[in-house]
Amino acid sequence: MTKKIRNQAAPLLAVRKRAAVTLPTHRVSKLTLVFMNKLIPIAFGLIVAQLGGTAMAAPDFLSDLTRDKVVSWQFSSYTHHFSPSDDHKQVLMLGLEREHPNAKVDGITLFTNSFGQPTVYVYPWGGVYHDIGGIKRLSFKWTAGLLYGYRDPYEDKVPLNYKGLSPALIPALVYEFKPGWSAQVNILGTAALMFQLNAPFN
Repeated sequence: MTKKIRNQAAPLLAVRKRAAVTLPTHRVSKLTLVFMNKLIPIAFGLIVAQLGGTAMAAPDFLSDLTRDKVVSWQFSSYTHHFSPSDDHKQVLMLGLEREHPNAKVDGITLFTNSFGQPTVYVYPWGGVYHDIGGIKRLSFKWTAGLLYGYRDPYEDKVPLNYKGLSPALIPALVYEFKPGWSAQVNILGTAALMFQLNAPFN
């Protein structure tokens, strides 16, 4: 009887061994590491400056990052995909953006992409055009920069992707419903629309 039970258990153990999956590892290029090492201190510095409040004197370089600029937090918890897939996951995003006196914008967003992968979007280029079409508080915005995070097996989900790093250009419509607070719709090519809330940094 004991021998019979062992014989029946053996196939189950074999199935469990075959089911074990080793997660793929991804090699990050030296260029990407340098890029991330320069980015992280800036993002961390902005967060420290916010959490420290006026009681803490920020270093000069932090003051320069926000002086004479409109700085906003960015939040998103909903993205509408035009072609839903079983592979899609909820997209969660947190970011910081600066609007300069000349209406140029730049910023950084950290988010989980449509496939659940941690992703960062850094955009040193961008612009905003206020009161478009004569409609007060309605703006058109564009940003351009680098995206890192779409890795195997989803590298082909964004164009010109090389080892997770790819260029990005995102247009958006923004409506300010009260001073400093606005709703934004990001047009993610032909893939999706991201709905975003912007709130004052200070």
